[in-house]
Amino acid sequence: MASGLLLLLLGSVLSVRAAVGLAALLRVRPLIIGLTVVALGSSAPQLAVGLQAALGSSPDIAVGSVVGSHIFNVLVTLGFCALIIPLRVPLQVVRVDIPLLIGACLLVFLLSRNGELDRLDGIALLMGLAGCLAVVLRQASQSARHGHYRDDQRPSTLRSLATLAAGLLALFSGGHLLVDATVVIAIHLGLSERIMGLTLMAVATSMPALFTSVIAALRGERDIAVGNVIGSSLLNLLGVLGLTTLLAPQALSISPNSQVFDLPIMLGVAVLCLPLFHSGYRITRLKALLLLALYAAYGLDIIGFSTGMLLAERLEGWVLRFILPPLAILVLLGMLRAWWRQYR
Repeated sequence: MASGLLLLLLGSVLSVRAAVGLAALLRVRPLIIGLTVVALGSSAPQLAVGLQAALGSSPDIAVGSVVGSHIFNVLVTLGFCALIIPLRVPLQVVRVDIPLLIGACLLVFLLSRNGELDRLDGIALLMGLAGCLAVVLRQASQSARHGHYRDDQRPSTLRSLATLAAGLLALFSGGHLLVDATVVIAIHLGLSERIMGLTLMAVATSMPALFTSVIAALRGERDIAVGNVIGSSLLNLLGVLGLTTLLAPQALSISPNSQVFDLPIMLGVAVLCLPLFHSGYRITRLKALLLLALYAAYGLDIIGFSTGMLLAERLEGWVLRFILPPLAILVLLGMLRAWWRQYR
């Protein structure tokens, strides 16, 4: 596990450095590179897990890891990055990328209502991904027309591509090692496939995105930090889940618990981004605390439900009663203040 974490750290540093260089070379904003190339590297371990679970007739792991990874990315990765340094949210993210993410979650939610995802659903998800990529590429062409980079500031093309390849390879290798270690831990703990997918597997496959976004935030590349999270979630929900469903030997069954609990939370987390990001176009430390508290309540609820652990249930109650309400009120007041300043 230690070697996997070290590879993730190395891959994150190299990927962020290469993303900045590619943005300069292509004359586009780093956000576009974060939404596409960097997010693709972050999602590679998720694809490996999804395909292995589907081919091994473990649909709860295949679906649960994608749903849980999306929830972790938005609540924990963005929350942790913003806790370190407040993140500026580009206008494109609020107007284009977040609605795309909500649409992706809504599509997965609606296709899953009949209790399974079949090959036709997989084709629909992949078509949705193609539509999202078309929108992002259109944004890239527009940003390229307005990009301003001096020729002496642009790095070598070969060096940037080599750095990117090394970074993505390290991310994939580190994520693979971490996922393997997580499987061993989950088996020893005796977790059900649904809980395994939503928690340990989701966290393990989200580590590349977490490391990359944290490194990007620390280097001041906040567009990459935000774009990587949104892009990774889009690729997981539409690309990974779509390809997994298409290649699975049979339709992926969706458990009743997932239909009434996991999938609505998946959609709700995406919808929550719209007002949080729109107010002031910033993710402040206070908003970050709210995101992390929401994930703490969600995680404790899953632990309490699956193990019957009284401590987890008590901690969940404390979070819901004493932490979330005051945080929500403070964030709401901050959002109203930001909207007042925007539109007065």
